[in-house]
Amino acid sequence: MVSSIVPQTDLESFQAHLNQSTRILALLGAGLSASSGLPTFRGVGGMWRTHDATALATPQAFEANPGLVWQFYSYRRHMALKAKPNPAHYALAELARKKTDFITLSQNVDGLSPRAHHPPSQLKLLHGSLFDVKCSDFFCRYIARNIYTDPIVPALAIPTDESDPTTTSALARELDISDENVDLPEVDYSHLPQCPQCERGILRPGVVWFGEALPSSVMNDVDAYIEKNEKIDLIMVIGTSAKVYPAAGYVDTARSKGARVAIINMDPNDVPAAGLHKGDWFFQGDAAKIVPELLKSVIGDVNIEDMGDAAE
Repeated sequence: MVSSIVPQTDLESFQAHLNQSTRILALLGAGLSASSGLPTFRGVGGMWRTHDATALATPQAFEANPGLVWQFYSYRRHMALKAKPNPAHYALAELARKKTDFITLSQNVDGLSPRAHHPPSQLKLLHGSLFDVKCSDFFCRYIARNIYTDPIVPALAIPTDESDPTTTSALARELDISDENVDLPEVDYSHLPQCPQCERGILRPGVVWFGEALPSSVMNDVDAYIEKNEKIDLIMVIGTSAKVYPAAGYVDTARSKGARVAIINMDPNDVPAAGLHKGDWFFQGDAAKIVPELLKSVIGDVNIEDMGDAAE
């Protein structure tokens, strides 16, 4: 039982505060997805260990070699689709339905929160999504969301070994065995996802790359929510240290508006930049187990089978 690893007094005091809270923020990081078995961005393994992931996640890299960048993101899309939303994703989605003035700010691009049917108007994806695509042409504004097709185009499919159809190729096997000695095939520009609107540009992943601004529409929504009222009751910081801005700034801003802070993390050292204050909670452990228990006084028991997966 989760209650055996969460101090009962802390659980009761958190739930008492949650029950009477109206304006609630949640800030999500990679630790939440780790509970679904998904590696972090820099933890993507296999052949990608011979590449610098941060060097692939730039507009310049895409311009220079869109085929290579798309293979990297196609791999990440595939891995994210192999993962499933965990009970914390579903619990947060249910809390959003119960508390209509609750919004979730996610730094994750893996699509797990949308797949858990988190109400879109209450989910702000700060860094975009692997499953959104947009045109790379400067003058085109085409964007498509929640594209779960895998692969997104045939050229990015994981090939099979024609000599033995019962096994997969080295490129396919590396998804499971992390073989870092796989040679990546060349992918012709014409075989990459094409923009159906302008018919000039190719589509790119709808994520925020290094050197790019966070999406203005999302940031404006978050700012409007924060500025709407003087008071915020609670901010939950789940699976992230919240030491990098703007994430750290949201914790500070919520606290300045009266919010109590609840941190859920595996690492006891992963606390916001401003540290822990009197009245904060720190719940150490697996978010997939702890979050549903913390929210149970509002959402009750969540049956994942009944909720379903939007990607299926």
